[in-house]
Order: sequence, then structure tokens, then C-alpha cells
Amino acid sequence: MTARSRMSEYGMAEVAGVRIAFIAEGSGAPVVLLHGFASNAALNWRSTGWLDLLVDAGRAVVAPDLRGHGASAKFYEPDAYSTEAMAADIVGLCARLDIERADFVGYSMGSRIAGHLALSRPGLVRSIVLGGIGETLIGGNRDAEAIAAALTADGPVAPGNPANFRRFAERAGGDLRALAACMRGQASALDPELLKSLRLPVLVASGSLDLIAGPPEPVAWRIPGAQAFTIGGRDHMLAVGDRSFKRAVLDFLLSRP
Repeated sequence: MTARSRMSEYGMAEVAGVRIAFIAEGSGAPVVLLHGFASNAALNWRSTGWLDLLVDAGRAVVAPDLRGHGASAKFYEPDAYSTEAMAADIVGLCARLDIERADFVGYSMGSRIAGHLALSRPGLVRSIVLGGIGETLIGGNRDAEAIAAALTADGPVAPGNPANFRRFAERAGGDLRALAACMRGQASALDPELLKSLRLPVLVASGSLDLIAGPPEPVAWRIPGAQAFTIGGRDHMLAVGDRSFKRAVLDFLLSRP
């Protein structure tokens, strides 16, 4: 990426006919941040302090709204949200921004996309942080159909995980039909056995109270040399902004020149 003292804060790129909104700030070695399901770049990364943290650490940061989320293009068929399609958006965005190689930090769904990129585009990915991912979530969300149904339900939704996702999506201002299609398209996203072939630095992290993701260690054990980090006292929704998680990621990113 071309070094600049301060890049444009918001942008929109057309990637193979798909509009992808993004935030880009700072200068230095690039870090690409991939948010979780029903979130967006501003909510996942700006409001939690990640953008300021990484820019202050001397990094150029790019945080896209994944397709179906934020200001990016919306689709209403699950096939539009395959991991391959969502990863291709990121490859195209990196090309548009002249990013030849970057560290990738994902959270939840964003981590599965980052993992796919590391497997399919190893030349692009310098290292990955798989945040909000553990043994339960790495291969897909077992509650995907129930969550998708809750997102588009006309009436009240019974208390539980699907209802929690709907409330989060509504607070984030998401397009509920597009998100339901995305949830169905991402139901089975990444074969965890494929992670054994990774040969790059990897940090896997999830909250100690995260029943959605599960513990990080079983995922890290599959990856040669990977590190595991447990975010103490945090569940899936609260772990992303945790100070100890940020410190662990910053130490991981700064451990290599």
C-alpha cells in the first residue's frame, strides 16, 4: 500500500460488480480487519477502539463492510454469501488499494473468511488472527437456520441465541433479509481439518464465556505453531472490545518486523 500520512477515512470500491464500502486509515504495513456477522466495520472496529489502536501502532488499517453488511452491496440469496464469494471481495479490494501482502484480523464470521484467504491466497496473507472462533464455530454456526428464521420472523422470537442475533442486527441497522441469506450461505464455512496445512503465524482467540465459538485451543492445536488466547470473562458479543484481546493481538502483530 502506498504510504500516506492519513488516508481517506471512508471509501467505496466496485469489485467485480459488487460495491464494497471500507474504512482506511493510517500508514505503514497493512492490516485488514474483517468483522463478524450482522456487524460492520465502524461498529466492530471503530467503536471498540481497534482502528485507533492499530493506527497509533504505526499500521495502515483497512476495514471493509462485508457484502450484505453496512454500506456494502446486499444480496438476498444464500449462494451469494459463500465463503469463496466473500473472500473474493476482499482479494479484489486489496488489489484496488495496492495491498500486496497484509496481516488479517478477523472476528467470528470474519475469521472464517480470513482462514479461507490464508488457505487459498497464501501470498496475500502474512499472518492471521482468528478472533471469536473456537472448536464450535470454526466449521459453521449450528444455529444458522434458527438465526436466519429469527431474522425474518414477523412476530416475537423466543428468547435465546437466535433472538439475541436479531436484536444485535436491529441495533446495528442491518438489512434483516440480506443477513438471513448470509447466515444460510455461511452455515458451513470452513473445514477445520484444512487448517493443518497452514504455514504462517496464527493467533486463535475466544472468550472464556463464549458458548457460540467454543474454546480456542482445539483450533490452535490443528495449526502448526499457532497460539491460543482465552479472553477472560467475555462472551461472544463482548470479547471483541476486550483490552486483553487487543493487547494480545498487538503483541502478536508487533512480534515480527
